[in-house]
Amino acid sequence: MKKVFSALVLLLSVIGISSLPLASAASARLETTDISTGLNDQESIAVTVYNSDIGLIKDIRQLTLPGGLTELRFGEVAAKIMPQTVHIKSLTHPNQLHVLEQNYEYDLLTPRKLLDKFVGKEIMVLKEGIEVPVTILSTNEGLVYKLGGRIFTGQPHNLIFPSIPSNLISQPTLLWSLENRNTKPQKVEATYLTRGLNWKADYVAVLDSKDKNLDLSGWVTLDNQSGATYQNARLKLVAGDLHRVVEEYKARDAIAGRMELASKVSSPAPFAEQSFFEYHLYSLQRPTTIKNQQTKQVSLLSADRIPVRKRYIFAGSPQYFHSRYTGVIPKQKVGVFVELANKKDNNLGMPLPKGTLRVYKADGDDSLQFIGEDRIDHTPKDEMIKIKMGDAFDVVAERKQTDWRKIADNLYEAAFEISLRNHKDEPVAITVIEPMMRDWEILTSSHAHKKIEAHTAQFEIPVAKDGETKLTYRARYKF
Repeated sequence: MKKVFSALVLLLSVIGISSLPLASAASARLETTDISTGLNDQESIAVTVYNSDIGLIKDIRQLTLPGGLTELRFGEVAAKIMPQTVHIKSLTHPNQLHVLEQNYEYDLLTPRKLLDKFVGKEIMVLKEGIEVPVTILSTNEGLVYKLGGRIFTGQPHNLIFPSIPSNLISQPTLLWSLENRNTKPQKVEATYLTRGLNWKADYVAVLDSKDKNLDLSGWVTLDNQSGATYQNARLKLVAGDLHRVVEEYKARDAIAGRMELASKVSSPAPFAEQSFFEYHLYSLQRPTTIKNQQTKQVSLLSADRIPVRKRYIFAGSPQYFHSRYTGVIPKQKVGVFVELANKKDNNLGMPLPKGTLRVYKADGDDSLQFIGEDRIDHTPKDEMIKIKMGDAFDVVAERKQTDWRKIADNLYEAAFEISLRNHKDEPVAITVIEPMMRDWEILTSSHAHKKIEAHTAQFEIPVAKDGETKLTYRARYKF
């Protein structure tokens, strides 16, 4: 066979096409060099984490490869690597290193797999300092072995194996068949996506005593369950709703295309932020080590004395218009909200990734107490953030339907009385939001209203301390 390949290569060289991949591959198959690389060769690593349980890894290693065909074993990669996303290239000599084939080996070494490989073979057991031969008969639902002409079950201690089979590896490994035409040292970059990397934003706000301002700090919580540690990594985070494809039959994630992310920013802040496609990219301004199975928190932002507006909101429901209610409609809660504008004038103005915002306030002893939390969505600059703190204790609302009548086939009228009671020692303003039916109009009302949406009326009702205000209105509508 070797002579046939040699003759083929000679023939192709005579007719002037020795540089074709066929000739190169044919000659290379005659002599292959195996090279292994690990973290000792790593020059740098960059990690980009998305808030959808994936991360992009760019691993650059300094390698010296022989000429011709090389089998490169690229070890110490993430255990949850997505093999279909792997890409390798030479940064130093990109036109002289070509990939012929790539494989991902993940048959990892475990005691059970090691035993499986020796079924039907003889190994040794150490008993009282003496090595005794045993033959492994089966590993199905437990171990069966032969010792001294008799059959045993159970797990003997101190098993001694002569070697580790070549098809078992201690860690996930990428294997490339490469054709290399440059024998000088070169930087080789492997890029791949991996599952098990995720991040989220968490915010802590402290409200002042008058509920007029708050101090806000933001933290990035990074979770690494990818099966690899990234030493002194350049960390970037992508905030946004990334569209991903789910394979119907394998139920595995796939990414169409590979992303090359670059940042040219400089900022004293922990993270520098920039727009990236339809997302936002946050780059940590220093290297950081992300250990496997580690949850890490890194400061994202800090802003003081952000003006806020505290609001009491009482929201109705369209169902109250459908038919006649007798008596008082069951009590509803009055929600308490805090609103703030994400503006530069308010010491913010940075696009905020989605996350959980927790609010604290000092009590009479100057001790911080937790008063509520809410999730915020990705919020661009100059947009409002609305945080629901909970339901009011001392502000009560009660709704009563005072009239309901059918005017024509699809024309109706309904009248309501909403009692708003304030048991606090200060006046409050309550926003009443009433979802309406189609083609509606308010015929009479005790307070002015605004049509804030096509089917929504809004009332702003002031209520004195220890006082009560009644909102009454009659609406005509169709349904």
